[in-house]
Amino acid sequence: MAERQPGPREHPGAQARPTRWIAAAIDCGTNSTRLLVTDEHGAQLARELRVTRLGEGVDARHTLGRDATARTIEALRTYRGLMDDLGVVAVRAVATSAVRDASNGQEFLDAAAATLGATVELLSGEEEGRLAYAGAVAELDAGKGPYVVLDVGGGSTELTALVAGDAAPRVVSLDVGCVRLTERYLHHDPPLAGELEETAAAVRRGLDRAADALPVLREVPQHATLVGLAGTVTTLSMLAHGWTTYDPELVHHSELTSSTVETWADRLAAETVEARAAHAGMVEGREDVIVGGVLVMREVMRRFGFPRCIVSESDILDGLVASLATSRTAPRQ
Repeated sequence: MAERQPGPREHPGAQARPTRWIAAAIDCGTNSTRLLVTDEHGAQLARELRVTRLGEGVDARHTLGRDATARTIEALRTYRGLMDDLGVVAVRAVATSAVRDASNGQEFLDAAAATLGATVELLSGEEEGRLAYAGAVAELDAGKGPYVVLDVGGGSTELTALVAGDAAPRVVSLDVGCVRLTERYLHHDPPLAGELEETAAAVRRGLDRAADALPVLREVPQHATLVGLAGTVTTLSMLAHGWTTYDPELVHHSELTSSTVETWADRLAAETVEARAAHAGMVEGREDVIVGGVLVMREVMRRFGFPRCIVSESDILDGLVASLATSRTAPRQ
């Protein structure tokens, strides 16, 4: 699987090492394995992504495959070397949906911890959502909220919002990630109409539960703003805006309208994987699962009437680093 090259917001790590407190966050997701390294002032020293597809086949087998595990461990080994080069002194590493669903998840956590020399936490869907929310809203004007954060992952999707009167955001975690939906429903290339409808129906069933759990969704669009995270959303922004080279500065806080999402959902669903891969701006390793992810986004915007979505490059990694900065209790590595 390919490694994405760092953009302007993602320092390649060639400059002189900052002194004092340097923190790292690692997210072992269903589709990708990612790293963020920041200095004590919050400046990014590295932001890396590898599409490792850890969750490949997990929905059907309920176990992590040998090849998928090996790809992810190799990415972690590379990240450990980069962290050493940058002088990381605090690290928080997590795993999410694929490992939650796998009967051999603990074996992966042990192997990952041995590779990193640091504990790898298994997050619940609720913990995942809160950390992603913290990262996503940190740079947004609180006065323009409330914000509903949509994190479209490979194995699960989290909808998170801070409800008036609550001390912490409420999270609904749904088993409708882009990899899971693709493996479960989208078997033809391009998908058949019936497969697309099955996928959308599965998402809608999950959104019924979200509507009950998050009252703020009943107030859209007058009182809430949708903030979208993760590879499906950022890749869709690249495609929709015609950007051919990945530039986080452009993608971060760009906007996608509901009509744009509808148009691209139809277009991508009608194309073969090969045709999707040929689009300028398509991130390598996402072309075969992006339809499932865009259908999640489309159904969320349809169901709750969001006219637009703010695209955020800040996500669970930023939430993890913020938690380290707050506590300053992580062990030295």
